[in-house]
Amino acid sequence: MDLWIAATVAAAFFQTLRFMLHKVLSMGRLTTTGSTFARFAYAAPAAWVMIGGYLWVQGAPVPALTGTFWGYALSGALGQVLATLCVVALFRQRNFAVGITFKKTEVIQTALVGLVVLGEALSAAGWAAIAVGLAGVVLLSDSPGGTGGWLRRMGNRAVALGLASGFFFAISAVGYRAASLQIDAADPLIRSGVTLVCVTSSQALAMALWLRLREPGQLSAVWAARRTAIWLGLASMAGSLGWFTAFTLQTAAYVQALGQVELIFSLMASVLFFHETITRRELAGIGLLTLSVLMLVAFV
Repeated sequence: MDLWIAATVAAAFFQTLRFMLHKVLSMGRLTTTGSTFARFAYAAPAAWVMIGGYLWVQGAPVPALTGTFWGYALSGALGQVLATLCVVALFRQRNFAVGITFKKTEVIQTALVGLVVLGEALSAAGWAAIAVGLAGVVLLSDSPGGTGGWLRRMGNRAVALGLASGFFFAISAVGYRAASLQIDAADPLIRSGVTLVCVTSSQALAMALWLRLREPGQLSAVWAARRTAIWLGLASMAGSLGWFTAFTLQTAAYVQALGQVELIFSLMASVLFFHETITRRELAGIGLLTLSVLMLVAFV
């Protein structure tokens, strides 16, 4: 099995575990921002130990980091923070599997951002994939009970949070891939690991300052929740390393296509762990959105 395939499947598994832990923490004493900070705060030390130990064992020097690297890395880091905030807030609105599926609009939005920013034209099959995805979003975004007009049902907070998370995750993925490719090292684990250390450290520091100034008491709450939060950090570190490694080795389209296995993991978590009920309408929406993503990465 190729390393990028194993890395992607592992990343999807650990990402599902991370979002499960996010939901548990967000239902307790932590705010949305506090739960997001916990991910980076407990992941950063683990990332430092991991990459430091790996460089020592390999006898490899710390690679030089250029201004271009930091520009891409920090752009991706900001996008990931904003995306995670949206996803954690989304979990307060809808169930776990549907929340993860809304996040998966990142693939569709990447094509749209590429059209606007880079002028990359979509094929007829690409537009068809977007149309199928829109149908899935309509099904998933409909408010429970389906009351009120169509615009009212489409205009709920869950839709905005889900689409925003997909947009920011698309920015994050592009930034991280570009940053890792700026590192002059033959070993993909060094490129992905160093990028991970820089990103998680900057995210932890920035969010710690934000919480200190804007949400007093949340830093103490994150520490008090350490028995759960430390597992969140470890799952986050493992998942991010998997994604970074896969994007370093393979094009984003193939990685994103295989990464849709996360939908299966999240559905299992929703039913088996959170004991949530998935309606037929939501299953149909998940199916359409998954189909649109697979069509997009296969034909565009």
